[in-house]
Amino acid sequence: MNFLNILSDIEKVDPEVYERLDSRRRVFKHMSGVGQKLAAAALPMFVGAVFNKAYAQTPAGVAVNDVLNFALKLEYLEMYFYQQRTVLSGLSSINLSALATIATDEAKHVAFLRGVLGTNAIADPTAAQFDYSGGRGTQTGPFADWRTNPATYLALAQAFEDTGVRAYKGAAPLASVMANKTVLTAALNIHSVEARHASHIREMRRAGASSTTPSQGAAASPYDAKPKSWISGTDNGGPAATYTAPVYGAGNATGLATGVSFPAEDNVSQGGVTLSGTTLPNTSSFPSSAYSEAFDEGLDVTTVSAIARGFTVSTSTLF
Repeated sequence: MNFLNILSDIEKVDPEVYERLDSRRRVFKHMSGVGQKLAAAALPMFVGAVFNKAYAQTPAGVAVNDVLNFALKLEYLEMYFYQQRTVLSGLSSINLSALATIATDEAKHVAFLRGVLGTNAIADPTAAQFDYSGGRGTQTGPFADWRTNPATYLALAQAFEDTGVRAYKGAAPLASVMANKTVLTAALNIHSVEARHASHIREMRRAGASSTTPSQGAAASPYDAKPKSWISGTDNGGPAATYTAPVYGAGNATGLATGVSFPAEDNVSQGGVTLSGTTLPNTSSFPSSAYSEAFDEGLDVTTVSAIARGFTVSTSTLF
């Protein structure tokens, strides 16, 4: 992400951005020394703090803060989950390294969102708020072996990442987000990172946790156990359909603007056109699954909250 390019883009729609941030000269003076003064790990906090100063007091701030805090809750769920990767056995070194990279990304997402929100950020819920077994605090839920069975761990990782991808895309059409290009850009950048996480987790599941060549695993229909690198239809309900089917199903658009909807992942209608070999030229040889696989579908806050709530303790009010 080129910060100076983003500033230029923001200036086109908000000529007062530099007055919000600082004087133009001082902003670029600050930027010129960033590489020397800040470690890479601190950059998300720095960027977030700059944007918080610029936009926290705008009229749309309250609604935007709600969206960002919801994203922050999801990032905490993922961050604390990936922190537990070190207790697993049975993962190849290449897969452990990949999980470490993902864990670092999630921590950076938390830092960035906290920087944007500033004093409006929710309190750190701490790891104690989460029960990744799905047992609501009993640690004996349907995924009780998540810390000892790498297959279960990766199945949960896929469900969390796929949920995150859909949640960020679901937030993009919201009026408060669309009106704030800075927030929209940040949300879509994180969305793309979550999508890459999801794809790599799927590679690991496809080849097996102990595989040293995860990219060479072969997908196998119906894709719940050996998924493609992207969602295909509804992936037969995902890695544990009884519990993960809502991750891939339709959402709830009640109360949102006309035209905003959250269809299931097997949706083949885009822009009012039903995609098929007859409606799109030169695609008659495409498999029918290709038309839904080409698009991510967003998911609403209510549905995402219900999914995430299943992995918190029963006394938690986080979601």
